[in-house]
Order: sequence, then structure tokens, then C-alpha cells
Amino acid sequence: MPLTRDDWTREEIAALFDLPFTELVFRAAEVHRAHHPADEVQLCTLLSIKTGGCPEDCGYCSQSAHADSEVEATKLMDVRAVLQRAAQAKDAGSQRFCMGAAWRNPKDRDMPKIVEIVKGVRAMGMETCMTLGMLTPAQAELLAEAGLDYYNHNVDTGPEYYERVISTRTYEDRLTTLDNVRQAGINVCSGGIVGMGETREDRVGFIHTLATLERHPESVPVNALVPVKGTPLGDMLADTPLAKIDDIEFVRTVAVARITMPLSMVRLSAGRESMSDATQALCFMAGANSIFTGDKLLTAPNAGDDEDAALFSRLGLKPLTGEEPMRQGACRKDRVPAE
Repeated sequence: MPLTRDDWTREEIAALFDLPFTELVFRAAEVHRAHHPADEVQLCTLLSIKTGGCPEDCGYCSQSAHADSEVEATKLMDVRAVLQRAAQAKDAGSQRFCMGAAWRNPKDRDMPKIVEIVKGVRAMGMETCMTLGMLTPAQAELLAEAGLDYYNHNVDTGPEYYERVISTRTYEDRLTTLDNVRQAGINVCSGGIVGMGETREDRVGFIHTLATLERHPESVPVNALVPVKGTPLGDMLADTPLAKIDDIEFVRTVAVARITMPLSMVRLSAGRESMSDATQALCFMAGANSIFTGDKLLTAPNAGDDEDAALFSRLGLKPLTGEEPMRQGACRKDRVPAE
């Protein structure tokens, strides 16, 4: 029997969401323990290497040029400055260094510097991930040749709700970039944001999109919306606070992602700074096995290293050892796929 399925139906996924909460978390924990160390969580650091001024109109994003969030646009960081931050992250215990640029898509003139950054971070022995917007096949090939481990491009939400969040690129645009990344042999990182006013049916659609890809994303970040004043969704939630997702529903989303994509790293991403320790503990029980450390995620606040260390101590968790993500889902051309 294959370890993974790509034929999940919406009805099956909806039925998982509808399970009694304790039963759902129990099933997710069983799946998690079958494929991942139960007490290990990967520590990642996320750095904005080019901030603000993005022409996209993503309703959640403070870096959109359409938002009134007071985020100042910057140029692409110097290679040496990025590598210095990567070294600091490694010294702080991070195993994975993720880099984001607020672009619709990178220009070809930017690629040599991006390639140099990837090579430099990999030379430190860290896992690398980048999110630069949409990619052409040729750009994806350049990143693969540089040794990029993962490329992040979130689908954000289910296909039916997507147009209520973003109008400047289509859902199909996002899937095309994921295919370009996959064809280049780079591991795929793709997830989304919950708590944007969507329904459970939309969350079913979000999981269904990823779980029915021919090959599941090796990395699935699950974010809780961080409402930012001056963004459409941030202002909407300020006026309609009941639209915010509750903690139990968030944990359900993590659990369903774990069950439907058993080999993937499920990353507990944005929104942790507003979650209780108990909620985060439930997420780890439900199969989340990666977090972002530090006190900032791109432009949003994050829990911070000291709080994370204290939480890990209380829960008896420890940083991931070895190369678990590569063992579970490697797909770069110089590695043998696990599936």
C-alpha cells in the first residue's frame, strides 16, 4: 500500500474535519509517529531579503504596494549581509534558512545575486528555502543548479475563496509556478493562511488542492492570519473580529494536513505569537513538526527564541536532528526520491 495518496476527495477531507476533535488529533498523531520523530521539531529562520513595494494586491500582506501599512520598500539585500544573518540563525540553532523577497516575480538581472546567496547559505550546512513570487522554468532551473533545497509558493486558500483575497494573479498562476519548481527538481513548499474570513469548506478546498497534487509538497506551512492595520483583511477583521479562526479549528486544519500528507513537514508558521502554549502543544500533537524561530517573520511579529526554548522545555520537545526533511521527501536531481 503506498505511503501517500493523491486521490483524496473533498468529501473524505470534509469528513476528517468533522471528526470529534480528540479522535481527529489521535489519528493525526498516529500518522505523524509512523513517519516522523514524535518529539522533534525543526527550527527555521525566515528573513525578508527584499521588503515592501510588491505590486500584488494580496489582501493579507503588509508588503503590498496597495496596502496602507507603512512598510517601507527596500532593495534586495547585499549578499554578505544575508549570509551574516544566516550565520547568526545557525548559531541560534536554526537548521533551515528561508528567504523571502516582495516581488511579483524576480527579474533575470536579480538571479545572479540570488544564486550566490543560495550557494553561500548551503555552504554553511543549512537547508535553504526561497520565496520570490512566480518563477519561469528557466529561473527554477537556475535555482536548482545553485542547490536550492525548497521553493515556497503558497496557494493561500481554497480555489473558491482565492479571488476574495487576491486579484493580481490567478490560482492557476500559483499552480504553474509549483509545477515549474517541481519540474526543475526542487522540493516544493506550499501551504496557506487560515482565518481570513473563509469557511470550513474553503479550508477543505485548500487541503484538497495540496493533497491531490501528483506529488505532495515536501513542506506545508499552515499560517494563522496576522491582521495588519492598513491591509484589506486586517481592517476587515478589526471590524468583524468573529471572522477570526478559533484555536480548535486551527488545530483541526493542522491535523487534516498531517493525515492527508503524511510525509510532508507541516510547518506551524505565522500567528504563533498570539497562540497559547496549550494551542501550540495541540498543534505539535496533531502533527506540526516545524516552527519559525526569532522575533520576526518577514514584517510580522513572532514568538522569539527564549519563549520557544521555554515552551520546548515544558513540552519535552527538542530540535530536529539529522536530515529528516531530505530523507522524507527529497526530490532534487542529485537525490533519490523517497516516494
